[in-house]
Amino acid sequence: MNCVRSLLLLLALAPPMLAAPFTALKDGERFRYRTSWGIFSNAGEVVIEARKIDLEGKSVFRITTHIASRGFVRGVYNFDDQGELLIEAATGRVLSASDKGISGSKQLHSETHFDYERRMARHVDIARPERNREFPIPDGDPVDLISALIQTREWTLQVGERKPALVYFGRDLYPIVITADGRETLRTLQGKVSTLRLVPTMESEAPRGVFKRGGEIKVWVSETPSRQPVQMQLKLNFGTALLTLAEHTITPSTNASTAAVP
Repeated sequence: MNCVRSLLLLLALAPPMLAAPFTALKDGERFRYRTSWGIFSNAGEVVIEARKIDLEGKSVFRITTHIASRGFVRGVYNFDDQGELLIEAATGRVLSASDKGISGSKQLHSETHFDYERRMARHVDIARPERNREFPIPDGDPVDLISALIQTREWTLQVGERKPALVYFGRDLYPIVITADGRETLRTLQGKVSTLRLVPTMESEAPRGVFKRGGEIKVWVSETPSRQPVQMQLKLNFGTALLTLAEHTITPSTNASTAAVP
């Protein structure tokens, strides 16, 4: 489940030097994914939820992620992590990222804060202070990868087209390219769905993080009017985690609940 957490808590930049309002998720939007790992079809669950709040006079999106192992896998490996991102609505900039939980016998507790005046980020690992570090923010305005992947539903990429991004792996930043790799019909929990397959890769630098030693990420976005990220996959040399969209709802702060399916 550490690998699933890596997939969902990566941070990404919009195209360099192009600050834009945050539109990847809507106020009250919630995605619930069922996670499979190898032969285990119910290895865990991932819940992503967005709320628009006022923070010190700024309109901010609070994005929470809850990732937990389930069933037999939980008995073997207990993973339960709660992450939070604060993203400035007007610019799409990540202001801070944090997570807290447990991974097997290890406690998880870290925070990263972004200082755009100094163009520096400070990562503090409360559970493992030896991992604390400060690092520069390159040109661009950080947005989390969860949002970047979900925001692909707004793209009109054709097969073969590409978009640059910069991803954050907890303690560093890496340049990637997201490519529209092809079209594929998937069997989802809602039935068969035609999708556009997107693949992030590292090209300008030697692969690091989840991209090294054959690691690979894929995202499938439905080609229906709602254009949902119906499936995500993280492949590593010791196994593959597959996230399948089980539920999508929107419950705005001031409106009644509404629901949507892929």
